[in-house]
Amino acid sequence: MISNRFLSGASLLTLALFMVPGVAAAQDAAVAMATADTQVSEIDEIVVFGRGQTRQQASVNADAIAIEAPGSSPLKAIERLPGVSFQSADAFGAYEWSARITLRSFNQNQLGFTLDGVPLGDMSYGNHNGLHISRAIISENVARVDVAQGSGALGTASSSNLGGTVQFISRAPTTDFGVDVSGAFGSDDTLRGFVRLDSGALGSAGTRLSVSYADQSADKWKGVGEQKQQQINASFLQPLGAGELRGFINHSERRENDYQDMSLGMIDRLGRDWDNISGDYALAVRVADIYQANPAGDCTTNAYPSPIACVDDAYYDAAGLRDDTIGAVTLDYPITDMLRVSLTGYGHTNKGQGLWWTPYVPTPVGAKGQDGATIASPGPIAVRTTEYDIDRKGAIGSVTLDLAAHSIEAGFWVEDNDFNQARRYYGLSRSGDGGRDSLEFQENPFFTEWEYSYNTKTTNLYLQDTWSITEALTVNAGFKSLKVENEASTVVGANKTGSIKAEDNFLPQVGVSYDLNADHQLFASYAENMRAFESSNTGGPFSASAAGFSALKNTLEPESSRTIEAGWRFRFDGGLQGSVAAYDVEFENRLLTVALGAPILGLGNGIQNVGAVKSRGFEAAALWNFASDWSAFGSYSYNDSTYQDDVRDGAGVLVAATAGKRTVATPENLFRAELSYDNGAVFGTLAAAYTGERFSSYLNDEKADAYTTVELTAGYRFDGMGGWLDGTQVQVNVVNLMDEDYISTVGSGGFQNSAGRQTFLPGAPRQVFASIRRRF
Repeated sequence: MISNRFLSGASLLTLALFMVPGVAAAQDAAVAMATADTQVSEIDEIVVFGRGQTRQQASVNADAIAIEAPGSSPLKAIERLPGVSFQSADAFGAYEWSARITLRSFNQNQLGFTLDGVPLGDMSYGNHNGLHISRAIISENVARVDVAQGSGALGTASSSNLGGTVQFISRAPTTDFGVDVSGAFGSDDTLRGFVRLDSGALGSAGTRLSVSYADQSADKWKGVGEQKQQQINASFLQPLGAGELRGFINHSERRENDYQDMSLGMIDRLGRDWDNISGDYALAVRVADIYQANPAGDCTTNAYPSPIACVDDAYYDAAGLRDDTIGAVTLDYPITDMLRVSLTGYGHTNKGQGLWWTPYVPTPVGAKGQDGATIASPGPIAVRTTEYDIDRKGAIGSVTLDLAAHSIEAGFWVEDNDFNQARRYYGLSRSGDGGRDSLEFQENPFFTEWEYSYNTKTTNLYLQDTWSITEALTVNAGFKSLKVENEASTVVGANKTGSIKAEDNFLPQVGVSYDLNADHQLFASYAENMRAFESSNTGGPFSASAAGFSALKNTLEPESSRTIEAGWRFRFDGGLQGSVAAYDVEFENRLLTVALGAPILGLGNGIQNVGAVKSRGFEAAALWNFASDWSAFGSYSYNDSTYQDDVRDGAGVLVAATAGKRTVATPENLFRAELSYDNGAVFGTLAAAYTGERFSSYLNDEKADAYTTVELTAGYRFDGMGGWLDGTQVQVNVVNLMDEDYISTVGSGGFQNSAGRQTFLPGAPRQVFASIRRRF
């Protein structure tokens, strides 16, 4: 059930009332971008190309999300866009440990993500400065997703957007009263319910309110376990003359059992359906006993019960628990016809635990169970957690001055983020599990291995001018100044108290768009970006040893990128529209985190700058309304990304000959084709997506094979029929229609120089879901 923490989270909304930024302006600009100089019918398309933008950009709307199985992550909807590679081990794309998005050659923690302009951090698992979109908002409440594949706008509130931005825009409260209700069920006991109430415009003030609730649960598609989530979203919009005040507060409680990370050898030996042994605690105890009796003989003792050959083949259980509350208030107001101000204040709190039933650490005598009672018969297993607490507050602001042909904008983003991270162990009994539930927050640890508190202060200032030289020619130029200061304090463990700073006072962007005519537009842009350091003991400079951090903190350089891109947006008679683009990216000061052991062991990392990456590519996408009620969509992406330098240690000794090798987890080719039919009543989409091979080692001696998946959506709308069915819509989704046996996620356990790492997650098999929805 939703806890009382949701009620306390309402204080975030009150806290934000004194603040105010460019969320509204960003939304208005994005809407104008999507609709400027386009045919009215284009607004109804699920993909909108970024006409008027001086950079490569495209958007998908709520209809694109609705095509997916109910409860699917909005990230799954944008995988149809060129340059976007998305993988997840579940059918919904919402299982966070496995969810990975890559834009061109940049991975998820090198991208920027926002919700209504509010920063979501880098959306990585164990995020130190934000949260995943699947927790930030209910998917049915997302109105649009804007993707800038090369570089985001200067005002984007992100300190990690080296290679692009993904901006989520929520549904505003409607002007009319209404209730949306939907339900879904399907494979693996999936159940989902969603309800949304819109107040409509209230009284002469025109106040509009909205509140939503969603509850979803599903069994894992293999093994034993459950993945479930409850969410509440609330929002308001208050017209203020020509301006408006609006805000939201969203709460999420997510509980998900993990799948077993696998190596290619394990997949060949055990099959894709192999998983954690969560249904057999006695077997888990036996495996732990065997390992602890002869750790040096692991994988060679032949003492494990078949088909287990090593202690890492299967763990008893693992899980991720996250509670989040995020809220914001935005004022968007035109002071005069020429001057507009936008201000936003926001806050976000998070509590999380990542759990693993480790056979490497036995429960000691005297350890306590979940209820606080001493465990009478300690077992050879313990629960190891990585624990997270986030409390961040920030403000974003912009001022726009329109002077005839010039639109000058200046703005800022500031954030103060307190992040606490700890590694703890909790006791288990030999005969049972010590009263511990993998989907509950653990209590009464017997040992804290380490605990660190981090404070991250971010300041971003920007200035830009959009110059309409002629009706056809527009030039946009500006720069931002980004400074991020990271400070660590040691609570328990090796002393890593200290600070590190990433700063660049001049990160320029310049772009141009030229209308050849009303249907054809050329664009080009140049941008420089910097990624701030991570404040975490499990990634970034603070993950090094105490001695290592002391040595590197004054010499480590933040990652940076330089992006050049150019393209053509087109529209032809006959319903064909689309875009093509080419790009050249140089990524410098690449930070390489080198694990000192298997990631599950938590032995720490070393980190260093290891040179550059060059990425060149081509992207194309087109939407064709070729007949009444019929449309086709296709996108193709080619990416050539290679490391430019070998990896050497501090003494210059060769560690890995990576120069010329392709970047990990980056497919060279991506292709997607969709055929859709919609006559107003009957609708359906058949989509096929090809993902090229992806390397999993820096030396390119191991890779996941290319694969193609097919998805089918079909439905019917009962409109104009009268009776209780009128306005009802039913839909069926078949995910992985051809039951493709493939590897979805590459890099779940990180990357290393050579083959053999447990870092793969197989994709879900064919699954079927049915849903029904209606607005009253």
